[in-house]
Amino acid sequence: MQTAKAGDGQPSRAFSRDRRLLHAADFRHVFADPVRSSDRYFTVLARPARETRSHSRLGLAIARKQLRRAVDRNRIKRLIREYFRLHVAGGQEDPALDFVVMARAAVRDTGAETLRRSLAAHFARLQSRLARQPE
Repeated sequence: MQTAKAGDGQPSRAFSRDRRLLHAADFRHVFADPVRSSDRYFTVLARPARETRSHSRLGLAIARKQLRRAVDRNRIKRLIREYFRLHVAGGQEDPALDFVVMARAAVRDTGAETLRRSLAAHFARLQSRLARQPE
């Protein structure tokens, strides 16, 4: 995989397509046998990535039933993507994991900093659980 360069010679930190779960089969893989972390804001599912993946990927399942307005769903998706891009996908994490984040209705009326702390706890918890699991 080639890393795009930013204008200052640094690697690009864009949220590229290879960091996303794009196909139904990718989501099915995670939903089949996930390690789960939940609180009042999010449920995050994780599973070791299949085959030759060398990096973690993110999938979003933000239900209209939980957040009726598109503006609310889009705000939460942006916040999750940005957190993942800056804190999870940026490093050389080991092992490579696939994550699916699902939002609950409480996220609508909650501030961004609280949601970031919640995501930080979920990703850290799942990474440590999956690092301890035998292959």
